[in-house]
Amino acid sequence: MIGFLIKKTFFDLWDNLFRIAIVNLGFVVSAAIPILLPAVLADIPLLALAAIVLGIFWCVLYLVATALSVKNLSDYGTFGFADFFANLKDGFPTALLLSIVAGFWLLLAYVALPFYAKLGTMVGLFAASLVFWTLVIILMALQYLLPIRARLDRKAGKILKKSFILFFDNPLFSVFLFLHNLVILALSFFLAFLAPGPAGILLFLDEALRLRLLKYDWLEAHPDADRRHIPWEELLAEDREKTGTRSLRSFIFPWKD
Repeated sequence: MIGFLIKKTFFDLWDNLFRIAIVNLGFVVSAAIPILLPAVLADIPLLALAAIVLGIFWCVLYLVATALSVKNLSDYGTFGFADFFANLKDGFPTALLLSIVAGFWLLLAYVALPFYAKLGTMVGLFAASLVFWTLVIILMALQYLLPIRARLDRKAGKILKKSFILFFDNPLFSVFLFLHNLVILALSFFLAFLAPGPAGILLFLDEALRLRLLKYDWLEAHPDADRRHIPWEELLAEDREKTGTRSLRSFIFPWKD
């Protein structure tokens, strides 16, 4: 399943490379707002702070709209600028949710964790360990938040609940997703984050959820089946046929096929 996930994501990324690059360029420009604008407004602290807060929220909203848009690529479709702008409006509540969760995570990481770690007692060590693993679990579960919003639910409570359920039911798979995206992020640095970039990472996460949901559909149809033996070859047969195979020549010169 993992091999096909990587293959399909690469194919979809390559087929929509220009669209992905444009979306990533928009994010790079957006990310520059909370970084550069406060320096310009340094003499007006309140405006500088507002630029940081609003700029960060805009980046979060942009990521939500990207996640809602790349879902179409996972489903063998496409999206246009009109779709993306519509998703900006539609994704506002989810951007608020993600901002709150991210703010809570940062509060734990930069306030609670150092505080307990500095106590120097067994109680402090235990509390610091508890906070650390809470941070890890939240980070792993957050990988599913935007794909779940795009595919399964719109309600904040249900999105969070399903994110954690997916993590606890697929811990090793979640760790793989995280490590894979770290590699993709590092590779994106050398391409100025235009490819694969944030859009490529969100596409990969959406592809991952889409394929993983096949497991749950099968388990629902076979409640007595062994959860440790999922017939992935059977479940992925239709997608393998749709995705097909390609030669190196077809990637470089697709018009010659």
